[in-house]
Amino acid sequence: MISKLVSSTADALADVPDGATVMIGGFGTAGQPMELIDALLEQGAKDLVIINNNAGNGTTGLAALLGANRVRKIICSFPRQADSQIFDGLYRSGKIELELVPQGNLAERIRAAGAGIGAFFSPTGYGTPLAEGKETREINGRHYVLEYPLHADYALIKAERGDRWGNLVYRKTARNFGPIMASAARVAVAQVRQTVELGELDPEAIVTPGIFVQRVVQIDAPRGVQEQS
Repeated sequence: MISKLVSSTADALADVPDGATVMIGGFGTAGQPMELIDALLEQGAKDLVIINNNAGNGTTGLAALLGANRVRKIICSFPRQADSQIFDGLYRSGKIELELVPQGNLAERIRAAGAGIGAFFSPTGYGTPLAEGKETREINGRHYVLEYPLHADYALIKAERGDRWGNLVYRKTARNFGPIMASAARVAVAQVRQTVELGELDPEAIVTPGIFVQRVVQIDAPRGVQEQS
């Protein structure tokens, strides 16, 4: 019997090695898998490369992982906001590497990895420092920059419900990067508020098919904000 259900967050992340590339879902705190991040912090893997929309908020979740000096590099779109003091301190002191990626390019680079696309041309970033060292091309009178997919060893995502095959549905804006990150990682780990029996999820409502998910762990009362529609 196929079952991707895992009994605890610790078991779900026990095999994450030092130096792993880890995608973490979330748009700020909306959809951020706080319990999985806490488990990764407890697990002890270091020298990580993190792919996320932001670079942490406040002192919890991703910010706590950064604050523990477990992240070598972060690839994100918005490294600075009002409460990004941990990242700011690390970056200014040269203790963390940053790859800044425009948000649309970030999403498309992740999606491209899941779709098996080798590379793509994007107009975003042309003529700016973000295009330095990259191949450019003029197509139909418009200038483009060649961008490559972002693959990961692990993806940590948050969903609303899931079944033992790994099919997932999301709650409102908590969906954000979750579906594309699941498809772009070798091992996708999803924390869900509720697990249901096979057949209980409406097939038309399933956003992430189980083929993209390797582990599911139930968190009855997840921490974080209530995502808005």
